[in-house]
Parts: sequence; C-alpha cells; structure tokens
Amino acid sequence: MISIKTLRELKKRNEKITVLTAYDASFTKHLEQAGVEVILVGDSLGMVMQGHESTMPVTVDDMVYHTKMVSRAREHALLIADLPYHSYLNKEDALKNAQRLMEEAGADMIKFEGGGEFVAIAAHLISNDIPVCGHLGLLPQSVVELGGYKVQGREKTAADKIIEDAQALKDVGVEMIVLECIPQQLAKRISEEVDVITIGIGAGVDCSGQVLVLYDLLGITPGKRPKFSKDFLAELESNKSITAAIEAYVKAVKNLEFPAEEHCFN
Repeated sequence: MISIKTLRELKKRNEKITVLTAYDASFTKHLEQAGVEVILVGDSLGMVMQGHESTMPVTVDDMVYHTKMVSRAREHALLIADLPYHSYLNKEDALKNAQRLMEEAGADMIKFEGGGEFVAIAAHLISNDIPVCGHLGLLPQSVVELGGYKVQGREKTAADKIIEDAQALKDVGVEMIVLECIPQQLAKRISEEVDVITIGIGAGVDCSGQVLVLYDLLGITPGKRPKFSKDFLAELESNKSITAAIEAYVKAVKNLEFPAEEHCFN
C-alpha cells in the first residue's frame, strides 16, 4: 500500500508522483492497473458527474458516497478525499466531516482549499490524527471571490501570499499541497523552498507530481477542456483503451514530458 512515506521517498529520489481523480469503483480499477500512486476523490465530481457549473453544490454526503465506492476498489494507491464547500468553516465541523471521510468512507487523507485562517483548522485536524493535503492558487470553491477561473499569483504580493501560506501549512504538519493555476516559476520556487510534496495542476513540471481530472485525460469532459489538461486517449496511436491512456499519462509525468510548455502559465 502506498503511504505518505512512499511519496516522500519518491520526492527524495526526484521521481514524479502521479495523481488522478476517480469517483467510482470501475475507473478506480483502471487507475490501479496503470500504477497511479494517488487517487483523489475530488469535489470536481460536482461538475463532471452531477452537471453543476461549479464544485460548490457538492455535499459531505456526496463525498462520502463516492469515496466509499473508490475505497472498495482501491488496492494500492493512497486515497485522498476533498472536504467540500462550507464543510470546514470551523474546527468542529472540519473534524467531524474529515472523520466521516476517513472512518466511514475509507480515505487516507483529506484535502481542503485555502491558507490564512484555514491553517489553524489544518493544525486542529492534524492534532486529531487526520492527515491533510492543502490546496493553494486557484481555489475552485472560491471562484466567485476570485472573479472566475483565473491564474493566481502573477503579482508579487499575491505570489508572496501563496508562498507564505504554503510555508504556514507545512509548519503545522501538512505533508502535501496541490498548486493550481499559478505561474510555473512560482510553483518551482515553492517546490524548492518549502519542504512539502507539491502536486501541480497548471503549475509547471517542477512540482513533486501532477494531478488531472480523469475525465479531462480521457477527453470526455463536456465543453472546453482546460489549458493545463491533455486528452491522452485521443493521442494514442493504437490500443486506444482507458488503461492505456492512463498509462501514457503516468509515463509522461515520470519522464517530465507532461506538463509541456503549452500546459503552463507564466
């Protein structure tokens, strides 16, 4: 079974970590077969499965339901589940909902968005034996406040705040941080200066690893695909299968071929 210790060892060896979303048992089996190290049950399910325009309508019950399905099929990968919108506004709710995702649904770690005031919540969870993955940069649960799906951290003040938040999360015991839609040089700096596992999505090749929404990787997300994603299934020349597409993603991440320059922001 892959653990945080396993991921730390990969980071130490400069071997990239592969992360993909999954929301059910069948796709989980494909991820396991392809050798993905981390499975994320993301609140992105609100958009790609439930048809919402954002992740905000997703509930804790939704996350528990889908995490249970993935947990039943998971054999080796580390399993992370998102705390959804407004489920961690205070320490008590955060702990209660995180415990549900771990004890009832089978997650190994929970993820939530934000730094600043949420650092104290991260510390509270960790003190109660809940492993935490942070999420900085573009925060899908805060797209209204951020003015839409825009690259974050381009101005020095904003970049400094992201670095400060990353260090603060690390200082309270957060082991992993997702960096979404930030300039690749900023992600590189955080990955080098903050002793934490960084997982990029639209954050360049210098992170400790990469994550994509599985539906983007397979080209089945309705509408326009994000700039930072790639349809690995469409690019297969032969053996066009789901597992082969995921294996191509794993290979591309490990070989530093993905993300390429066209998937990054400056």
